[in-house]
Amino acid sequence: QLQLAESGGGLVQPGGALRLSCKASGATLDDIAIGWFRQSPGQEREGVSCISVSNRGGNRQYVDSVRGRFIISRDNGENTAYLQMTSLKPADTAIYYCAAYRGDGCSLSRIPYDYWGQGTQVTVTV
Repeated sequence: QLQLAESGGGLVQPGGALRLSCKASGATLDDIAIGWFRQSPGQEREGVSCISVSNRGGNRQYVDSVRGRFIISRDNGENTAYLQMTSLKPADTAIYYCAAYRGDGCSLSRIPYDYWGQGTQVTVTV
């Protein structure tokens, strides 16, 4: 059974940066698409970024609000995916979740994702 564990969240000032990690256990990431989602209080969980199966990046998608500031990547050898976040804004404050499903491509919709981590808190404030 695939399990996901996020790390790397924290408190940062506007304009700062964080790198989130999503470590997989129980199975390899070789045939798995990865997505990053976030949820702030009272809001729906939204897709932030996703990356398809290929270790070379393949298909990557970003929600408009983070494009140009966030970069998703993966290292299948380390069974880990990453979300590099720069130029952080208070609006980026949320719990960030990584998620996974077996299949081609990737999606910013929650629908195809079968596996979810517990989340890591990101807070951007002065």
